[in-house]
Amino acid sequence: MEDNNMKTVKHVTDIYKAPAPHMVGDGFRVHSVLPGGTRNEHNRVSPFILMDYGAPSYFPPTNRPRGVDQHPHKGFETVTVVYQGALEHRDSTGSYGKLAPGDVQWMTAANGIVHEEKHETEFSTKGGKVEMAQLWVNLPKEYKSHQPHYQNLTKAEIPVVQLSDNSYLRVIAGEFNGQKGAASTYSPVNVLDVQLKQGDTVTASFPAHFNTMAVVMQGKADFDGTAGTAVETLFFDKNGTDITITANEDASILLLSGEPIDEPIFAYGPFVMNNEEEIVQAIEDYNAGKMGFL
Repeated sequence: MEDNNMKTVKHVTDIYKAPAPHMVGDGFRVHSVLPGGTRNEHNRVSPFILMDYGAPSYFPPTNRPRGVDQHPHKGFETVTVVYQGALEHRDSTGSYGKLAPGDVQWMTAANGIVHEEKHETEFSTKGGKVEMAQLWVNLPKEYKSHQPHYQNLTKAEIPVVQLSDNSYLRVIAGEFNGQKGAASTYSPVNVLDVQLKQGDTVTASFPAHFNTMAVVMQGKADFDGTAGTAVETLFFDKNGTDITITANEDASILLLSGEPIDEPIFAYGPFVMNNEEEIVQAIEDYNAGKMGFL
């Protein structure tokens, strides 16, 4: 008889290969690594909405910082992770931050915010490689009307679990082996930044009912017998709890797991609400300046 207390394997059910990269603004060349657009796709990635990964790209020196000019968001959170380069953020709440490699920006748009994200000024004048990821996390309906705010999580503030001499895991949000993450979240969410050297292994556990994905950003890895490679996202079933990853070559992976938000989703551009009427209201609020100004 099976011991109900025994952990079981979360098996890979599907692999999504990201399409060709595209530009966001003039400063981010990204792959969209989560599928989106249909109700079924929203349901299988919830509480996440989308993720863009910007593989290392060189940008020459300039006196005008590249990036994305001011634009609105409402109804969800944006999570920006910097691996190479340096970014600069400002928004209509008055928040301002510079992000160096290892830093994370967790911005809660909630009832509406206007912000811009660009290459940091000094970095822009020298030029260099930019590598980053941006994840969108949905908010439950009850929090979509809350005031926006911003968490600037420096590299030093994010807990690191050393897996070997050269491999490690950073707990950005959620929990890993009892280590709590740095970010405050509105629903149960795990965001784990895994950096594995070739041959090293890690096992992570998540609740069986959570939607769970592994985004392979760099390198190649084995997931309990299924291979994953760069800009592929592996989806896992809800019957098991454990995922064991072995790096076939040096690998950079973002593990995402969260409790699905069982509510309608109506997304339009930078707004993620529950119905069309709320989208119309969001557009009207932005046009009327109710989301503030930079």
